[in-house]
Amino acid sequence: MTAAVPAPVWLLGCGNMGGALLARWLAEGMGPVAVIDPQPRALPPGAVASATPPEGSPDVLVLAVKPQAWRAAVAPLLDRVGPLTLVVSVMAGVTTDELAALFPRSPLVRAMPNTPAAIGQGVTGLYTSAGDIAQGAAEALFGPAGATVWLDAETDFDALTAVSGSGPAYVFAFIEALAAAGVAAGLDPVLAMRLARGTVTGAAALAAVDPAPAGTLRERVTSPGGTTAAGLAVLQPGLAPVLAETVAAAAARSRALSG
Repeated sequence: MTAAVPAPVWLLGCGNMGGALLARWLAEGMGPVAVIDPQPRALPPGAVASATPPEGSPDVLVLAVKPQAWRAAVAPLLDRVGPLTLVVSVMAGVTTDELAALFPRSPLVRAMPNTPAAIGQGVTGLYTSAGDIAQGAAEALFGPAGATVWLDAETDFDALTAVSGSGPAYVFAFIEALAAAGVAAGLDPVLAMRLARGTVTGAAALAAVDPAPAGTLRERVTSPGGTTAAGLAVLQPGLAPVLAETVAAAAARSRALSG
């Protein structure tokens, strides 16, 4: 049984990720959630944000501000946060050691969700050394956003960020490229984009429900000597090296942000 999320929850920052999480929490009836952001960019319908924190102290403080500005953003909240407040960070590159420097008495959870969280189809990487109570609260907090995975080592966040955190952008870039290739092959641009989006989302949905390995799913589409085999003969030799370089570059940037 999933633990209930302690309340109240304060959400510091309502950009793309903060707004996506907030939308899921509201959809699940979780709350109350106080949004602290003077200029929210992704505030869901019906939600209200304020530039200043409410009275009292939160049971959970979720930090969803830009990592470059997080220390200044949390400064007005420091006297409200103590040993009974679970501090959860969704900021890329900010380590638990850095968080502990400003929240030395609070249990800490580090999280990396991705944007499909907005429709409850995300995956969130989690890390804590604060024990079972913090783990249970984090599971309840991110469960409405999709699947959760726990990391044994915080250093794995750089690779996780590069794969699942940044991964949706890679998929969207693939859709763009596939549609452009369809146009180059003679399709109308609108039709090409419709085909590309439908093909990728359909294939992803099939992969989600079919337990067969991805390689097996690929082989089922590929008849020897057929059209798919001809296309894969061009795509596959360069795909793995390009993705390896892509993930390495994103992981390196994640390490730089935490440096």
